[in-house]
Amino acid sequence: MIEWEVTATGLRVVDPGNSEFTVEGPNLSVADDGVPLPRPVDATLSCRTDEVRFPISVVYVASESSDATYELENDTGPLELPAGEYIVDLDTDIKTYLRAEGPLAISKTPDFEEVVVSFADETEVTLGFRSRNVRPSGSITVPPTPKGLAVALSHLPASHKTTAPDRTYPTLRGHPPLIEAGDTVEVSSTIRNATPDVGIELLVPPSFDELYVTAPLAYYLQADVETVPDIEAPMLCAPGAGIRHDLGPLPDLERRTTRLLRKTFFLDCLVRNAGPYGTNLAEESLLDALDLDAEALYHGTPVDRLETYLDVPYAALEHRLPDWHLSMYVEPSPETFETIPFLLHDLAAIYMPRTSELAGSELVERSLDDFYRATGPGEVASVDVVKPELRGGRVHGWLADGVPIDVFKCTPAAYRNRLSVLDRQHESAEVTVVLNDEKMDDEHIDVGRIYREHATDLPLSVNVVDHLGTAELARVFEGENDFVHYIGHCETDGLRCPDGYLSASSLSSCGTRTFFLNACGSFHEGMELVEKGAVAGGVTFTQVLNDHAVKVGSAFARLLIHGFSFERALRIARRRIMMGKDYAVVGDGTYTLTQTTNRLPTTAELERLDDDRFFLTFDQFSLQHAGSYYHPYVEGNEYSYLCGNESEFALSKASLLEFLERADTSVIYDGEFCWSDDLYARLSNE
Repeated sequence: MIEWEVTATGLRVVDPGNSEFTVEGPNLSVADDGVPLPRPVDATLSCRTDEVRFPISVVYVASESSDATYELENDTGPLELPAGEYIVDLDTDIKTYLRAEGPLAISKTPDFEEVVVSFADETEVTLGFRSRNVRPSGSITVPPTPKGLAVALSHLPASHKTTAPDRTYPTLRGHPPLIEAGDTVEVSSTIRNATPDVGIELLVPPSFDELYVTAPLAYYLQADVETVPDIEAPMLCAPGAGIRHDLGPLPDLERRTTRLLRKTFFLDCLVRNAGPYGTNLAEESLLDALDLDAEALYHGTPVDRLETYLDVPYAALEHRLPDWHLSMYVEPSPETFETIPFLLHDLAAIYMPRTSELAGSELVERSLDDFYRATGPGEVASVDVVKPELRGGRVHGWLADGVPIDVFKCTPAAYRNRLSVLDRQHESAEVTVVLNDEKMDDEHIDVGRIYREHATDLPLSVNVVDHLGTAELARVFEGENDFVHYIGHCETDGLRCPDGYLSASSLSSCGTRTFFLNACGSFHEGMELVEKGAVAGGVTFTQVLNDHAVKVGSAFARLLIHGFSFERALRIARRRIMMGKDYAVVGDGTYTLTQTTNRLPTTAELERLDDDRFFLTFDQFSLQHAGSYYHPYVEGNEYSYLCGNESEFALSKASLLEFLERADTSVIYDGEFCWSDDLYARLSNE
C-alpha cells in the first residue's frame, strides 16, 4: 500500500518496503484521490500546481493525443511540449506517473539532483505511484510431491500483470503466490482466474530435480506444467504452433534451460521497446542484426515470440547477453518446497548443488593467532567449508547442506522472515551499532559516522552503544532493529560481553531484521539469528585480523547504506583485504537494508590512460530489478543500458571530475577501493 502525506513543500510518498521520496511543489495543493491512469499503479491523487519537482530519474513522455514519445536525455535541454495530454513516466524509487495537459516543460536541474515539470499556469495534475516492493498474491496448497509442485508452478504466473514482453520489468511480474504443503490441492478462484493461458506447456518427468531446474523458465514463459511418467526429459510444447522443444536430461538440462531463459528474457527486453515504455537502449541494435521485427513481436502472442526466439542461435547473441543476476543452488526436496515462489520472484536460475574439497591454494592460512582479533581464553568456533561448483551468474546463493565459499548460505526461514518484516510500521530504519571491544574503536567511529551522515538523506535512526552485557545485548537482538552492526568477539560460547557470553540460541526470538557480526568465527551465531527471525547478515568463518575487520566493516556499512544487497556489499567490501573469503552472508543475500539515492546501486572501475584521459567502466545493478535499465549521466551519453551489462566511456579529466562530483558511488581505481567523493578530491588536487 502506498501512503502519502502533504508537507510544507509538497508531498512525502512511502511504500511498505520503507522506500520513500519527496515531490516538491511550493504551490502544490492536493484536491482528492486521483482518477484512474492507463498505467498499472497502486495509488493516484489529483492536485493543482504550476511546478513540481521529483528526484533525479530517467524520464519518458507519451502523448495521449498522438503516437509521439519523448525522452529527457543526459545531454538534451528542456523538453518543451505543446498543447495536448501527456503521461510522464519517472523511474524513481517508487514508480511514478504524472498526467497533465500541455503546454509543459520538463528539465533537469544543473546539478542533476532533480527533475522539474513546469506549466505556464496552475494546472490540474494526476499523480500515480506503484511500489517496487510487493507481497505474495495469495497462497496455493498442494501435496509436497512432484505432481503437486507442477500444479503450483502452473499457477505462480498469476502474479504477472501482463503476457506481453513488458513483464521483463520487475514491477509487472509481481510476487508469485506462496506454496503451502497440504493433503489436497487448494487454489483460490482469484488465483485461477489470474493465471495466464498462453498456450505454452512444459512436460516434465515426475521428479523434483527436473521441476526445480525448469521452474524459472516455466514461470517466465507462463507455461502450464504437467508431470508425465513416461517422458525421459523435460519438453517445452506449444500444441497450437506444433512446437516440441526437447530440453534434454540432467545435467545438460541445467545449461539448456538457463540458456533459453536468458535468450528469451533478453530478447523480450529489446522487443518491449516497441511498446509504451520504450527507451533509447544501447542493445536494441541487435534486433536489426538478427532481422527481428520488434513491432510485430511486441504485438504478437507469447507463442509467436517463443517460436521466433527458438530459431535464434544462442551463439548469435551470447556476447551481448547481460550477466544473469542470480544463480541459486537448491536441494530439491519437500524441505525447500516453500522457497520456490521467492526464488522465482527473484527470477533466479536454479541448479543442483555440487561441491568438492578446497584445494590447498584456496585454504586460508590459520596460523597468525598472535595478530588475530580473538584474544583471551575463549575458543573460536570453526567451520568446515567446501568449494561449490558454480555456474554462470553475478551472485550465487546456496539453499542446501554444507557451507561453501563464494556464495550466501540461505535457509527457508530467511524467506519466511522476509515476509514477516513487511508488516512493520517504522517511519525510519532503526540502526544500532554495538562496540564490545575497545580495541576496535576505529571501526566503531567509522561506521557510526557513515550511518549518521546518511541519516540526514535517508529514513535512518542511528543508535551507537558500547560494552553491553548479555541481557542488554539480548534486548538489542530481540528488539525490532532493522540492522545491528556488532563489533567485538565471538567464541564457541557466543558473543563476548563484559559479564559473559550471549548465545543466539538463548534468545526467545530475533526481532532484528539484519545484522553484521564483525567478530571471529561468527557463522554459527549468524545462522541461529536467521532461524530465530532475522532475514540476512554478514558473518565470518574463522579468525580475522583486526585491521582487516576495520576495513571490511567500514566499507560494508557504506555499501549497505547505498542500497547494495548484503551479498554484493560484502563481496565488494572484502576485496579490501587478502583473506576476504573468511567473510560470508547468511540468510537471504539478495536483501537490501535501505533504498539508495541512485535507484540502482552503482559501481565503477577507472583506468588512467594518460594525464588527461581516463577509461570508465560503469555499472548499475540490483538483484531485485532484473530486466531494469540504467542511464549513465556521463557527458555525451545518449543511451540506456540493461542491468547486468556494463557501459564504458573514455573521458577527459574535466568530464571525469564532473561525473565523480555527483556520482556517489564506489570506485576501483588503480586496484584500490575508494569512494567517488574521495577520488574527486584526490584528482582535483593533482
